[in-house]
Amino acid sequence: MALIERGINPKESYRRFGSLTYLKYGLLLVGVGLGLLIAYLIDESLPTKGLHMGPQRPALYFSLIGICGGVGLIVSYFIERKEMKKHNTD
Repeated sequence: MALIERGINPKESYRRFGSLTYLKYGLLLVGVGLGLLIAYLIDESLPTKGLHMGPQRPALYFSLIGICGGVGLIVSYFIERKEMKKHNTD
């Protein structure tokens, strides 16, 4: 109701910034994928102990998934902020 009282159409603002949600999820998934790839490459390059069956360093995988996923969300935040500034100046 408050949006209507101010003369703002809620459907227009949703359509305008709805695609940024997909950007956020896309960058999150790209970050998670990069984290898995980097963890795999590090895990394969380091020497192993005993028989090599599966990932030897699971903490490496979990930490790099979190770090790269977080970097993806931070990049998404800056892109969204830039878009919001551009929209507010128009």
